[in-house]
Amino acid sequence: MHIKISGHHITVTPAIEASILEKFARVERHFDHINSMQVVLSLDNHHTDCSHKGQSNHKAEAILRVPGAELFAQACADDMYASIAMLSEKLDRQVKRHKERQMTRY
Repeated sequence: MHIKISGHHITVTPAIEASILEKFARVERHFDHINSMQVVLSLDNHHTDCSHKGQSNHKAEAILRVPGAELFAQACADDMYASIAMLSEKLDRQVKRHKERQMTRY
């Protein structure tokens, strides 16, 4: 699996990159037909639906490409590592659901 990691208004440090690779290894363990993954880390300093009064402004988004589908997840938290952990849990649930749907079709 190829993981492309990029940052928007944030520098992707080796520690953040290692955390991403460690967290998403679980996703790959559940479904091994993943073509590619794109992770975008961003830091928002304005009010959005994700952040409230400047809090929860560390956002992590991922697009996971699997045969026949494209899975998207987004997570926001006060800490970048917490948002990465939440993002990996969301993607893990989506991958499990996608795999179960594939099994019931065949």
